[in-house]
Amino acid sequence: MYRVFEALNELVTILEEARGVPLTSNCVVPRGDVLELLDDIRDAIPAELDDAQDVLDHRDELVETARQESERTVTGAREEAARLVAEARAQAESLVADAQAEAERIAATGRREYQELTERAEAEAQRMTAAGRAAYERAVADGRAEQSRLVEQTQVVQAARAEATRIRDEVNTEVHRLRSECDAYVEGTLAEFEDLLNRTLRTMGRGRSHHGKPVPAGVGEYPR
Repeated sequence: MYRVFEALNELVTILEEARGVPLTSNCVVPRGDVLELLDDIRDAIPAELDDAQDVLDHRDELVETARQESERTVTGAREEAARLVAEARAQAESLVADAQAEAERIAATGRREYQELTERAEAEAQRMTAAGRAAYERAVADGRAEQSRLVEQTQVVQAARAEATRIRDEVNTEVHRLRSECDAYVEGTLAEFEDLLNRTLRTMGRGRSHHGKPVPAGVGEYPR
């Protein structure tokens, strides 16, 4: 069939390039080349027609073969799809079962941890409550002891203040007495000294009168 097309293309080229006859639409072509091309076409057409006839004769067979192959392909594809779907379903069911088991395990672990935390929290709350109660009782006892101590200390302070007042009064009294005695002693001592001085002056006056010397006025008396 390719040779037929080639020969026809060569004939068209020869006609297009042929020298035309003046005043007519005719042309001059090389007879030998054209005849050779026509022989090639004539020799090639029967073989191509036989091939085409064979194709037409086997068309139904080829169509049936193609249909059967298509059905086999479709059947295989459906079977493969069904197998893949079954495998995917089985894998999904396995994954779901594993997920459920893991979820149950996690839930059980969470419940157990929650129970443990709750128990520890309750125990810690009870311990803290007991510790707070004990601390409160100790604080109350300490407060009462401190109150008693402060009361006693207040009483001691009051007694100390009273004793200090009493001692101060006694000291003031004693100081006053000592001052009075000191004043009396000083006055007595000064009086004795004055008397001694007067006697001494009188003795000196008598001695001066005995030796013929006049006694100055006022000699023999201590000026007051």
